[in-house]
Amino acid sequence: MEDYGRFLALLASTLLVGFVSVILSLVWVFHYREGLSWDGGLGEFNWHPVLIITGFVFIQGIAIIVYRLPWTWKCSKLLMKCIHAGLNTIAMILAIVSMVAVFDYHNAMNTPNMYSLHSWIGLTAVIFYSLQLVLGFAVFLLPFAPVYLRAFLMPIHVYSGLTIFATVIATALMGITEKLIFSLRDPAYSASPPEAILVNCLGLLLVVFGSLVLWMASRPHWKRPLEENTKVLQPTGGTPEGTEVESTMTNRSDADKSDLRINTEAARKQNLKLDEAGQRSTM
Repeated sequence: MEDYGRFLALLASTLLVGFVSVILSLVWVFHYREGLSWDGGLGEFNWHPVLIITGFVFIQGIAIIVYRLPWTWKCSKLLMKCIHAGLNTIAMILAIVSMVAVFDYHNAMNTPNMYSLHSWIGLTAVIFYSLQLVLGFAVFLLPFAPVYLRAFLMPIHVYSGLTIFATVIATALMGITEKLIFSLRDPAYSASPPEAILVNCLGLLLVVFGSLVLWMASRPHWKRPLEENTKVLQPTGGTPEGTEVESTMTNRSDADKSDLRINTEAARKQNLKLDEAGQRSTM
């Protein structure tokens, strides 16, 4: 891997910033708010920021960069796809639970739902994230989609995944700011009380975490390399291309040998194309 030391430094920084963000969200709700509960009160609402930051931000960020980890490049593509999909599934579940918590709290407090820009963009992000996950399962994890469809959808899958992640970061920033404005009265948010400073620092960490993840995911020299297929489409018990195949064809004409080389080269290119469609994903 090119710039391996730099990659490790960025990876460690990313994980540290994400972990500290989760810790600060817990400090916020336990020290300045009413902790966590599930009784329709403020403690239930507090699940919303904690689960969004833990699942929709931190775990989703890890799912994005999991293909970049060089020590996983020896693992099978199927295993890495399952890890990628599993992390995204956990993130989606936590995001849905956080949405249930905030709707339940609003209903218990007779507070209107879905009136702010934060709620509009947040719900949109959850819906598109769910669609992204279902599409990823159907096209890239299950072995039914044809190669040309995977190749066509891969750039869309990557771009939409990174866009959703950036949108989640922006929505989280809007949400924590909105919460401070509504909650801080004496002293007000404008007076910069300790809670406001803590949550502002949390927002800065979310921006740094998102920037690091997007930077690592966008560096082409840190992508998982394609695997050169050693096996080409051949009957059971066949031989590897270019070795014993040609030696067993010595009694055939030069034209037959040329056809064989063309066919095996086409099969090799087809397999490499499948690798590129199903393996070089960041989302």
